[in-house]
Amino acid sequence: MNFYIQQSIQINFIKISSITNSSVLQIGSAGIIKPAAHLYNTGGFTKPAPKAGETSTSSGQSPPGNFAVPLTGSR
Repeated sequence: MNFYIQQSIQINFIKISSITNSSVLQIGSAGIIKPAAHLYNTGGFTKPAPKAGETSTSSGQSPPGNFAVPLTGSR
């Protein structure tokens, strides 16, 4: 048996604290949620990413200066 539901939803405010690639946010009728993964190369990359800890620019050269960003601090 198939059900066809037409509905109108108005959301004035929604707060989502976190969402990840595998999260599902559904607003509306419950039903079948079909998983889908769409991966696109939007940056036009042609080579693998550098190893962790290596620093390089898009030309493959090390950037001048110190670009370290501290990951700790007071808020």
